[in-house]
Amino acid sequence: MGGLSFSDRAARSVWRMFPKRALSGAIGWGGTRSLPGALRAAMLSRFARIYGIDPSEAEKPLAEYSGFDDFFTRKLKAGARPIDSAPGRVVSTSDGTVVEAGLVETGKLIQAKGVLFALDELVGDADAAKRLEGGAYLITYLSPKDYHRVHAPVGGHVVGWRHIPGVLFPVNARSANREPRLFVGTERFETFIESEAGLAAVVMVAAVGVGHVTASYDEDVATHRSAFLRAGVGERRYDVPRPIARGGELGIFHLGSTTIVVFEPSRVTLDSLERGAAIKMGVSIGRVTPNGSHDGKG
Repeated sequence: MGGLSFSDRAARSVWRMFPKRALSGAIGWGGTRSLPGALRAAMLSRFARIYGIDPSEAEKPLAEYSGFDDFFTRKLKAGARPIDSAPGRVVSTSDGTVVEAGLVETGKLIQAKGVLFALDELVGDADAAKRLEGGAYLITYLSPKDYHRVHAPVGGHVVGWRHIPGVLFPVNARSANREPRLFVGTERFETFIESEAGLAAVVMVAAVGVGHVTASYDEDVATHRSAFLRAGVGERRYDVPRPIARGGELGIFHLGSTTIVVFEPSRVTLDSLERGAAIKMGVSIGRVTPNGSHDGKG
C-alpha cells in the first residue's frame, strides 16, 4: 500500500470519513421516486446516454419504467443474454469487467495487484470457507452501464444465504487498489449453491449508492427493507433446498457493484479471463471438471 499516489491516499482518507450510509440512503431514496409521466422517457433516455446503457435491450419501452431504480434493475428482452447451454459449462453470473480470476491459495484471494483478502472473512462461514479453499474464483465489477441482475453460474439447488453488514465504499478498480479490506469490510449478500460442481458461493458486494440487494429466490430478502433489518436474520439454511437452473436469476443490485463467485476445489476449470476484459452474463467462463481431476485456468 506504500505505493499509493497522493491523490489515492487523499481519496481513501476522504471516503473513510464520509457518511457513506447516508449518501447511499439519499441515492436510494431518489432512485425509487416516480418520474413525471410526460418527462419519463426523456429523462431515462438521457440517463442511458450518460452511462452508455443500451435501452434497446430492455424488456419494456423507457416510458413504462416508473423511475431510475425501476429502469436500473430492468429485465432484458428474451434472448438478450443467451445462457451457454453446452454440457458442463460454467457461466458468468453478471455483466461487468473482470477484476481478478484465479485460485484461492492459503485462504487468500487477489483483490488487486499486491492486495489480498481472506476467504473466511469474505464468506463469514468457516465450514463453507474450508470447502472452498483452493477453488477457482472470479471477481467482476459492474459499472452503471451494466445489466444489474445476478444469475447462477451452474445449475443445482440454493441451500442458503448469508447477509453480512458493513461499510459502503465505491468498488471500482481504484478503490480495489487503495482499500485493502474492500471486499471483506463492505456489506455483502451471499448465495450458496450445491451443484454438479460441488459448492459454489455467489457473493454480491454492495457499494455506495447500492446498499440495497434483493434475492429473486426468496421474497423475504431485501437487505435495506425495514422489516428485513428488524427481523435481524443474518443467514438462512433451507430445509428444502430451492432448485436453480444454470443462468437462473439469484438477485438484484439496486445500482452498480461487484460479484465474486468461488467454487469448490478441483471441480471447475476457468477459461482464460484477462483482467479488464468485458464479459456478459450467461457466457462461458469455464467448465465443470470431470471427476474433479483438475482446477484453475484452462
